[in-house]
Amino acid sequence: MMKKKSIPASKPFLILFLCQIISALDVPLDSKLLEELSQPPTITHQSPKDYIVDPRENIVIQCEAKGKPPPSFSWTRNGTHFDIDKDAQVTMKPNSGTLVINIMNGGKAEAYEGVYQCTARNERGAAISNNIVIRPSRSPLWTKEKLEPNQVREGDSLVLHCRPPVGLPPPIIFWMDNAFQRLPQSERVSQGLNGDLYFSNVQPEDTREDYICYARFNHTQTIQQKQPISVKVFSMDSLNDTIAANLSDTDIYGAKPATERQPVLLTPTGSTSTKVELRGNVLLLECIAAGLPTPVIRWIKEGGELPANRTFFENFKKTLKIIDVSEADSGNYKCIARNTLGSVHHVISVTVKAAPYWITAPRNLVLSPGEDGTLICRANGNPKPSISWLANGVPIAIAPEDPSRKVDGDTIIFSHVQERSSAVYQCNASNEYGYLLANAFVNVLAEPPRILTPANKLYQVIADSPALLDCAYFGSPKPEIEWFKGVKGSILRGNEYVFHDNGTLEIPVAQKDSTGTYTCVARNELGKIQNEVHLEIKDPTMIIKQPEYKVVQRYGQVSFECIIKHDSTLLPTVMWLKDNDELPDDERFLVGKDNLTIMNVTDKDDGTYTCIVNTTLDSVSASAVLTVVAAPPTPAIIYARPNPPFDLELTGQLERSIELSWIPGDENNSPITHFVIEYEDGLHEPGVWHYQTEVPGTQTTVQLKLSPYVNYSFRVIAVNKIGRSQPSEPSEQYLTKSASPDENPANVQGIGSEPDNLVITWESLKGFQSNGPGLQYKVSWRQKDVDDEWTSVIVANVSKYIVSGTPTFVPYEIKVQALNDLGYAPEPSEVIGHSGEDLPMVAPGNVQVHVINSTLAKVHWDPVPLKSVRGHLQGYKVYYWKVQSLSRRSRRHVEKKILTFRGNKTFGMLPGLEPYSSYKLNVRVVNGKGEGPASPDKVFKTPEGVPSSPSYLKITNPTLDSLTLEWGSPTHPNGVLTSYILKFQPINNTHELGPLVEIRIPANESSLILKNLNYSTRYKFYFNAQTSVGSGSQITEEAVTIMDEAGILRPAVGAGKAMASRQVDIATQGWFIGLMCAVALLILILLIVCFIRRNKGGKYPVKEKEDAHADPEIQPMKEDDGTFGEYSDAEDHKPLKKGSRTPSDRTVKKEDSDDSLVDYGEGVNGQFNEDGSFIGQYSGKKEKEPAEGNESSEAPSPVNAMNSFV
Repeated sequence: MMKKKSIPASKPFLILFLCQIISALDVPLDSKLLEELSQPPTITHQSPKDYIVDPRENIVIQCEAKGKPPPSFSWTRNGTHFDIDKDAQVTMKPNSGTLVINIMNGGKAEAYEGVYQCTARNERGAAISNNIVIRPSRSPLWTKEKLEPNQVREGDSLVLHCRPPVGLPPPIIFWMDNAFQRLPQSERVSQGLNGDLYFSNVQPEDTREDYICYARFNHTQTIQQKQPISVKVFSMDSLNDTIAANLSDTDIYGAKPATERQPVLLTPTGSTSTKVELRGNVLLLECIAAGLPTPVIRWIKEGGELPANRTFFENFKKTLKIIDVSEADSGNYKCIARNTLGSVHHVISVTVKAAPYWITAPRNLVLSPGEDGTLICRANGNPKPSISWLANGVPIAIAPEDPSRKVDGDTIIFSHVQERSSAVYQCNASNEYGYLLANAFVNVLAEPPRILTPANKLYQVIADSPALLDCAYFGSPKPEIEWFKGVKGSILRGNEYVFHDNGTLEIPVAQKDSTGTYTCVARNELGKIQNEVHLEIKDPTMIIKQPEYKVVQRYGQVSFECIIKHDSTLLPTVMWLKDNDELPDDERFLVGKDNLTIMNVTDKDDGTYTCIVNTTLDSVSASAVLTVVAAPPTPAIIYARPNPPFDLELTGQLERSIELSWIPGDENNSPITHFVIEYEDGLHEPGVWHYQTEVPGTQTTVQLKLSPYVNYSFRVIAVNKIGRSQPSEPSEQYLTKSASPDENPANVQGIGSEPDNLVITWESLKGFQSNGPGLQYKVSWRQKDVDDEWTSVIVANVSKYIVSGTPTFVPYEIKVQALNDLGYAPEPSEVIGHSGEDLPMVAPGNVQVHVINSTLAKVHWDPVPLKSVRGHLQGYKVYYWKVQSLSRRSRRHVEKKILTFRGNKTFGMLPGLEPYSSYKLNVRVVNGKGEGPASPDKVFKTPEGVPSSPSYLKITNPTLDSLTLEWGSPTHPNGVLTSYILKFQPINNTHELGPLVEIRIPANESSLILKNLNYSTRYKFYFNAQTSVGSGSQITEEAVTIMDEAGILRPAVGAGKAMASRQVDIATQGWFIGLMCAVALLILILLIVCFIRRNKGGKYPVKEKEDAHADPEIQPMKEDDGTFGEYSDAEDHKPLKKGSRTPSDRTVKKEDSDDSLVDYGEGVNGQFNEDGSFIGQYSGKKEKEPAEGNESSEAPSPVNAMNSFV
C-alpha cells in the first residue's frame, strides 16, 4: 500500500509550487516558469496610507507590482485620473509605478496635497493600492505672548502651561533651562501628556527664571522654543520680612505658614471622564495631583485586574500605559491620589473601538479550467465593518458580468471557471475608524505537466540511511505522480517506500540493492512527462581501531591510532583535535596516515584527543584522554574497565535454543568476573535491549533459551571490579519460528462498573510472549454456584471486556486464555469476580445513643442483612448535627458531621460535642456504590458543662479609689450561667502580690464599679463565669488607680480587707537622688558655717542645752527661714538620745506633703537672734505610728535619705 506524508523541514527537498499557489498568497514561481506562465498583477510595495512628507524634499509615492506580462501603471488624485504627462514636476520611474514629484526645483509641496491611488494592470486583471493621503509636515513658530512672573507661596501647587503650536505631526515636548539642560522631574514635579509642567507643591529650590518649553518637530528636524517663564517661591518667613509692611494680613494668604493639604487633582478635572482608544494602540491615562506632602498615585481597574505583561507605569506612576489594547480592556479605571491627610480619586471610563482587522484575508487562487473555488474576505472591528467587493478596481456591481462568479456577502463563489475568468478582486472592509483593502487574484491556467528536477540527477546515500529522490513538478490540473525503478520496471508500491505530496520518493532504509535508476512520471489530462534520477548506496565510514586512553611520563612519547574503513569511491579526510580545538602549531605533533604521535610530552599536552573522519556523505569520530604524569620510581599499573568482547557467533540454531560464543576484550589488568548477555527483539521492540543471562568470566560460550516468533540479536558486556565494558557489536539476527502461546494473561479481574454488568480486565501479553502472529484472547465467564455453561467470546487488541445484563452483585467464575494463529495457550486458571454493585436498600435499625458526658456520646445500631447491602460492605456512616444550643435557644446554620466506621461494626463514639445542646443523628450503610437510606433521625441532648471564658473584660474610668469593670458573656456558656467570680489583688513595686479578694456577681450583670481601692495602685483581676457544673476558664486584666490632682501620694485607705498598695517609689528616681545630693551638700556647708560661728560666739542658752548632751543631734534646716529645728521622740517629747538619729526601722513619719523637709520632722517656732543664737524651745507633736516591718509599702522618706547621707 502506498503511503503519503509531508517531508520534515530538516530534509532537503523542492517545494511543489502548484500547491503553494493554491494554498498561499503571492507565491513566487520558478524562474523558468515566470517567463512562460501568465499571472495577474500583484502589488508588492506601496507608500503608507497616511504619508506625511518633508516640504523641503522631493515627494516619492511608491507603487511596485509584479505580474506576467509586466503590468502598466496609472494614478488617480482625489478620485480623478492624474495625468502625469501634463505636469512637468511629476515623473514615473521606469518599469515601476512609483511617482517622483520634484519639489527641490521649484515645486511646492502644498500644491500636491491630496489622496492618491495606484492601479497596476495587465491582460489578466488590475490590482489597486490603498488610498495614499499626502500631507506636508508643518512646524509653525510659537505665537508671541506676554508671560507674567509666577509668584507662589511655598507648598502651593503650580502649573506652567506650554501650549505648543499645532504641527503636523504633533511635536515632542520637553522642558529645559537656558543651559539646554533638562529640568529634573520627580513625584513632585513632572510633565503631563499635554506638555504642561505640574508642581504638586512648590519648594524654595523651584525659584528660577528659565523654565523653557521646547517643541521638537521630528519630520523637519526643527526645534521651537517658548519664551522663558519665571517662578519665584516665597516662604512665609521671607514673605513677612520683605513685604509684610506693604500688605495686609489677607494679602499675604492670611499670613499663615505653608501647611499640609489634602490631595486635589490638577488633571483631569472633576470626578469622572471618558476616553476612547482604538484596538492595538497604546492606551495612556494620566492623573496628576496637588497636595502637601506630595501625593502618591495608585491605579486600579474597577471590577477587574490590570492586564498582566501589558501594563506599565510611567511619569512616577502618574501615567498608566497599556499596550496593544483590545475590547477586553474597556472599563472604568480609577486613579487614587493619597497623602497623609487624605485621598482623592478620578474614574476614567475607557471604551476600546476597533478599526477593521482581518479574520480571513482573501488569498490568491490558481485554478484549472472547469474547477471550482472561493474567495473569502472576513474582517472584524468595532463597529462591525461593512464588506464591499471590486473586480479589477471597479465595484463588482458595475463590473463586467462573469457567469462563473457569484457574490455571497463576504464570499465570492466560482463554479466551472474558464480562462476568461482570470481577474484581480479587491475586498474593502471599512468602518468609521478606518478601512482595509486586499487584492487577491483568480488565475485560471491550463498547463501540461512539467518536471523541474534536473534530469539524470545523481543521489548518493550511506547504507541504512534514508534516501530522498526529488521530483518537483508543475501542471494545471495538478498532475498525478508515479515512480518506477529502471526504465522498464514496475510501479513502486509497498511499505518500504514513502510517497510525499510534493513528488519526492523516500526510501526510509536504503540498502545496497536500492542502487539503480528511478523514473518519475507526471501526467494530467493535457499531457505526460518523465524524468530519471540515479541512486548510489555507499558503505558507511567506520573507525575500526580507535584511539585509546594513554598515561605517559613527562618527556616521553605517545601515539594514538585511528584506523578507518570507508567506501572505496569516497575520499576521506582525517583531522585531529585537542580539547575540541585545532592541534597546537608545534613540530612535536606528528600526524601520520592513521595515527598521531606526540614527541617529548609536556604537562600542557594533557587533554582529550579526537580523531574526526569526514567524507562528502558522512562523518565519524573517536576520542581518547592523555594523562601526563611524573616518572614514578616503579611502573604504575593502570586498572580500567575491560574492553568490549568481539567476534560474536551464533551456532546450533534450534527452535527454542541457540549457542552464542565470543572473544573477550583486553581485561586491562583487572580480571573479568562475569559476562552479561542481552538481547534485542527486532520484530516487536527494535532498539530496546533486555537482560538475558550472565555467565562466569572464564566462560566464552553459552546456550540460550529462546521464545517463538522473536527476531533475536545478542550482545555481550564484560564486567570486572572497575566496572562494565561497552557493549559488544550486536550479533547477526535470528528469527525463531512461531508457536502457540506458552502463557495466559495475568491479573485477571472481574468488577462491575454498573449494577447490571461485569467488567473483565487482564494484562495483555507483551509482543515476544505472543509466540506468533494473530494474538487474541478467549474470555469466558459463568455465574458461580449456578449450573450454567461457560459463555465465551474472542477479542483482539484489547485488555477489557464488558458483560451486560447481569444480576446485581453476584459472583462469577472468569478465565482468559491467549491464542494465536497457531493455537491456544494452556488452560487458564479461574478467578472469582462480582457483577456491579447497587446502592443498599435497607437502613440500620434500633439506633440508640448513650450520652457519656457533655462532649462525648456512644451510638449503637443493628447491622443490616447482607443481602440488602447489594455490594461489598465497606462500613457504616453516622451523620450527626447540632440542632440548637439549649442555653441560647437560637438556631444557626446546620453543619452536618460524618463519622465512618469500617467493616461490620455496630457502634461508635461521637467526640467533640458541644455541652448543653440538642443533636440529631442517623446511620447509613455503605458499599462500593455508595450509601443506603438513612435511619430515622435520633434526637439526644448533652448535659451542661463549664462555660468558656468571658468574651472580654474591660477596665475603664479609673479614679483615686475606684475602677469600673465591664465584661461580655462567654461565647459558649455551655449551660445556664449561675454567677460570675471576680478575684483581685494589688501588686507592689517589686511585683509581689497582695491579699486576694473574691466577689461573686449575679449572672445577669455586665458591669461593676469597684470602690474603696488604694490610689495610684496596680491591681490584677481574675474573672470567670460559672454554671451548675463548675467554673470556666478565667480571663485576667490589670489596671491602676490614679494619683490626686497635685500629683502627691496620699496614705493608703483599706478596701474592706488589707491590700498592699503599689506606690511610686520616688527614692529610686534619678531626679530625686540628684536633689537629695544637692540638699545634703547644702546642709553640710551650713553645718560647717554654724560650727565656725558657734565657736566664735561663745555660749548661748541653746548652747547650754546642747552642752548637756554628749552627742548633740544634727538639726534639719527649715526651708522658709533658714533656722534649725530639733527632733524629739514622738511619744514623750524628749530629745533623741545618743545614736538615735532615726528609728531602728529606718522610717520617718510622713505628713501630707513630700515637698517640704520640715514636714518630715516635728515643727519648731524658734528663730536665730541677731548674734546667731537659737531662741525657742524644743517642742513636738504626736502623730500616728507607721506600719512596721514589711507590712508597709510606703516609699522611703526624704529625711531618712538625708540622715543617712550625713
